[in-house]
Order: sequence, then structure tokens, then C-alpha cells
Amino acid sequence: MKGPRKMDTPPAAARAGIGTKGRWRGLRLAAACFVVLVGCGMAFLGGFAAFATHVARLSTPAEQTDADAIIVLTGGEKRLDAALDLLQSGKGQRLLISGAHPDARLVDIQRATGGDAGLFSCCVDIDYAALDTIGNAEESAKWVTSHAYGSVIVVTNNYHMPRSLLELKRMVGDTLLLPYPVVNTKLDGGEWMTNKAALRVLFTEYAKYLAAVARVALPRLGSEPVEVLEASAGG
Repeated sequence: MKGPRKMDTPPAAARAGIGTKGRWRGLRLAAACFVVLVGCGMAFLGGFAAFATHVARLSTPAEQTDADAIIVLTGGEKRLDAALDLLQSGKGQRLLISGAHPDARLVDIQRATGGDAGLFSCCVDIDYAALDTIGNAEESAKWVTSHAYGSVIVVTNNYHMPRSLLELKRMVGDTLLLPYPVVNTKLDGGEWMTNKAALRVLFTEYAKYLAAVARVALPRLGSEPVEVLEASAGG
């Protein structure tokens, strides 16, 4: 009586062929992953270069177009002084100081800036609720809506302007936003490439800007494309 038939063992050459194919598949997958990573890295760095160049070329307008109101986002040097100068010169009817410290009373800000007490009394509002740029946009939108303003001058630093406009547009709808970038450090000659402090600020802001773009774009997939890097004022 014959015993159970043994299964044929693949020849050594066949086993070697199977192993070689597996290794080639693994190498191809690793190569594809490497190409994708390199491509993403190059896209990120290319985007950063475009962002930094765009920000560096923003300049404070020599003559600002009039608007219904003015919003200044606190946190950067010279922002508040620039906004008060615009209000004083009649470029807007009213000013919102968004993101002020909870302990900073309106009268304290007026004294610290040397602003006109009468102007502060009639035409300046202060927002304490905003803790970041998203909060600035939310509180500013409430203020704009409550006053039915159709156009607003936005005052913030040049590096902060693209993200600020993106967040504000998400909140204020059809209200016209007029950028008024405040420039503390001249970078339009490419100085940001060798200025470590400026490079660090720009890189951090770029990462935050990408997050803002994603936050705006994801709910709108399948709709019209999101416009980015729209801030252009005076240069």
C-alpha cells in the first residue's frame, strides 16, 4: 500500500526567484516612498521661498484708500501706532483693537500711545476675547457685522498679513479687506535669507499659514479653489 504522496518541494532556483522578486518589490516601494518624500520636501521649501519673498515685498502704502473702519491685530511692534494714525487721518470711521491684554483699559492704551482722548472716547473699541489670529478673525467678524461695515483696513505686520487676511475672509464674507502691512525690518532685498531672526519668524509663520490654508480648503473640496497669498499693498 502506497503511503501519502509528499508535496513536491520547489527547486532551489525557484525559491531564489521568489525571494528576488520580493526584494525587488520592496526596493521599488522604498524608492517610490523616497521620491514622494523628496518631492514633498522640495514643494515645502519652494513654497516657503515663495511665501518669504512675497512677505518681504509687502510695503506700507504711501496713500491708504479710505474704508468704513479699521481693525488692528495686536501683538506686533508699531501696529497700534499705525492704526491710530489711520484713524486720526480719517481713513476709517472707527477702530477695533483686537486681542488686547485683559488688564489694558482703553484709557491705559490712550495714555500709552499718546492718542487723542476724544478720539478714543468716540471712535475706538477694544476686544479682549481674541487669543490668537483665529480669535482675531472671529471677534472682528462680530464687530464688522454689528456695524454693517462694507470695507475695513486691516493693520498687522507684513509677515502676519497673509494668514490674517485668510482667516478674516473666512469669517467676514463679502466685506472688502484692505491690507495695511506694518514693516519693522526691511527684507525686500532678500535679507531674510541671511537674517536668522527673520528666517525663524518667517518659517514659523509659513507653517501656520499652511495650517490656515488647510483649514479653509478642506471644507471646500470640490468647490472653487482657495486663493492664497493675496496680500499686496504698495509693492
